[in-house]
Amino acid sequence: MVKQQVLAVLEKARGQYCSGQELAQQLGVSRTAVWKAVAALRADGVPIQAVTNRGYALPVDADILHADAVTALLTPEAAKALRVEVYDRLPGTNAALRTRAAEGAPEGLVLIAQAQSAGRGRSGRSFFSPPGGLYMSLLLRPELGARQAVFLTVMAAVAAARACESLCGVPIQIKWVNDLWKDGKKVCGILTEAAMDVESGLLDYAIVGPGFNLVPPPEGWPDELQGIAGSLFDTAPPPGARARLAAAFLNEFWPLYRSSHYRAVLPEYRTRQALPGRRVEVRPGHADAYRATVLGIDEECRLMVRPDGQNATVALSSGEVRIVPEYAASES
Repeated sequence: MVKQQVLAVLEKARGQYCSGQELAQQLGVSRTAVWKAVAALRADGVPIQAVTNRGYALPVDADILHADAVTALLTPEAAKALRVEVYDRLPGTNAALRTRAAEGAPEGLVLIAQAQSAGRGRSGRSFFSPPGGLYMSLLLRPELGARQAVFLTVMAAVAAARACESLCGVPIQIKWVNDLWKDGKKVCGILTEAAMDVESGLLDYAIVGPGFNLVPPPEGWPDELQGIAGSLFDTAPPPGARARLAAAFLNEFWPLYRSSHYRAVLPEYRTRQALPGRRVEVRPGHADAYRATVLGIDEECRLMVRPDGQNATVALSSGEVRIVPEYAASES
């Protein structure tokens, strides 16, 4: 706890020195406790500067993505409920968390990776996860049936949009069902996975896994992502942006989740939608693709579309939806 408190104070005063005595008085602990906390943080790789007769400081340009840095920025409610672990690289945070969930890990475990070597998106597709992004997964054990699980994605999308806006100050839209858009390009994808308890008919656990693009990769986006992928910042983000974004997402998501009033977030989810009124190509699994006009989102979070040449309305609960070329060109 003292580690997190020390890091929180130094984060707030980036570039300014705080003496051990000042820290001790502010936190209500001994100078020895402060010294031990600083030593532990430096051993963990946090670049705390120490100058005799001046104290301790975090460099202004330090990019810190560390469990204590994230935890220090959480609200008291979230900090009490969540346990954050940060890794330099994982094959995939969702896959790693599934293993931990099967081993009995409690609700609230958060895994964060600074890069993924085998990140996945919906339908098993790969998710490009280079260094510089933020890739995280949160373990939940809700008392929900399978049909209600979609609201976890809805809450995560709204929480992620709020968090991104707080960081970059630019409006963020949601493309049904799980993508975030900035200026018409994807800056975040959310993969929600769950395991069922067959006897109860409820979820055994669920994993919500957002992946954020903070900056373009130095070598540029892969050819298949050109014109599709975007980032929250065009150049280097503000110092500590990834820790701030991770904490902001958790701070937004946790109260939504704990409220149990999952449908209360539906109006904001609808307001942020990028597709209503647009013509799209619907690719419903193994069936033939068709074009349609998007009407909106219903009470079950399904996408309502009207296929070309028909008067009937179709409710989509799964499948791929892409803007048709004439609209896609205006979004690039």
